[in-house]
Amino acid sequence: MKELTEVQKIERSIITKFRKGIWSRFLEAVKKYELIEEGDKIAVCVSGGKDSFLLAKLFQELKRHSEIKFDAVYIGMNPGYNAENAELIARNAELLEVPLKTFNSDIFEVTDEIGGNSPCYLCARMRRGFLYARAKELGCNKIALGHHKSDVIETTLMGMLYGGQIQGMLPKLRSNNFEGMQLIRPMYCIEEEDIIRWVNYNGLKFIACACKKTEGLALGEQGYSARQEVKEIIRRVKDKNPDVESSVFKSIHNVQLDTLVGYKKGGKTYFMEKFKSDLKE
Repeated sequence: MKELTEVQKIERSIITKFRKGIWSRFLEAVKKYELIEEGDKIAVCVSGGKDSFLLAKLFQELKRHSEIKFDAVYIGMNPGYNAENAELIARNAELLEVPLKTFNSDIFEVTDEIGGNSPCYLCARMRRGFLYARAKELGCNKIALGHHKSDVIETTLMGMLYGGQIQGMLPKLRSNNFEGMQLIRPMYCIEEEDIIRWVNYNGLKFIACACKKTEGLALGEQGYSARQEVKEIIRRVKDKNPDVESSVFKSIHNVQLDTLVGYKKGGKTYFMEKFKSDLKE
């Protein structure tokens, strides 16, 4: 039997050793939320981190096995990485045989000037706009991002603890600024712990955020943030309640509007709607 190459071993691990935690949950999200349709041309966005590179490999596997005919292109943006991080991304793309189309932007420079002490929101918004524009140029109708189940859970809790709102992260949504374009999150059901296990099993190393606020950290290390604080809260609660993440995830699929004082929909605010409807009956 012919010995597998390094990339073949990595690819094989996705559908064998990590079949339950990664491959099956990827397929679950694609099917449950109807993320990929016949004739789609999807821009798979590769930032350079573990999540986006795994997303790229999952799409390559899906292309090999899916009965649905779709096309995928793999795009990456350099928002101002230092030479070391840019080189690591290029090496990983070569190692993993991801045909990455990379373009440059000045996002880090802009957020340094006007982002203040908390540039992450502005950075994320600008990145998404650049990615939509590039995907549109390439004839794509969707962009795929590497947000996973743990991101969804943490975002929900961050909104409550730091933002004063109950806000989720949708598995797919239509762009307001780029007509006909959709954003999809095919790793919606995959837990970060399983991604980390896959990375460690294959001896891979990826960049973390790599913006100027974090570039001085060790490779893969995360700086302090509200998200890191929420991760720590979840870890502490999980010691006593192993199902805490599943409970939070289920909650955004099971919202009881009749019990909420107020909510927003389509830019309009609704307040005490249950009480008002009871009065009309």
